[in-house]
Amino acid sequence: MIGSLRGVLTSRRPEGVIVDVNGVGYNVSVSLNCLSDLPSEGSKVFLYIHTYVREDQIQLFGFSDEGEKAIFRTLLGISGVGPKLALSILSGIPADKFIEAVESENTSVLNSIPGVGKKTANRLILELKEKLPTSMEHKDPVYDDVLSALLNLGYRKNIATAAIDKVYSNDQRDIETLLKESLKYLTNE
Repeated sequence: MIGSLRGVLTSRRPEGVIVDVNGVGYNVSVSLNCLSDLPSEGSKVFLYIHTYVREDQIQLFGFSDEGEKAIFRTLLGISGVGPKLALSILSGIPADKFIEAVESENTSVLNSIPGVGKKTANRLILELKEKLPTSMEHKDPVYDDVLSALLNLGYRKNIATAAIDKVYSNDQRDIETLLKESLKYLTNE
């Protein structure tokens, strides 16, 4: 499988780009957001790649960052969402806004994306709510470790984050103290 491409951007069109890597031109489908991030034709480019393989085709999908690629791959795991719809979703809304819309269960934002109707929007919210990375800013390794521990204990992501946020302070602590206080908060709820 192809995981990334580094080469010269020889063509950029809304339907995709061609990246020349040592004389071989790879046709790569990209979102409109990724397309706008790419340099002009003739410039060097690096893309993270998802290789989509079916019986009758091999297709490359390119992303300017790994976060967008991760969301794309997560979307492919949803029933009824294929690579074209997943790419359309990432073209219709920036990745961080998409995550916020799913977390806040904002179906109107999701419905504004071409190809996403009410039924699909509800399915996306239902199936992605706990699978997508959080839209919150990255706290620190201690915060992340405690969140991971609570998730492994079976708490839902939104409940675990709320508990950690209640007892978290920057001047503090070690993982054990923050975990104990978070668990204490959760058991008192």
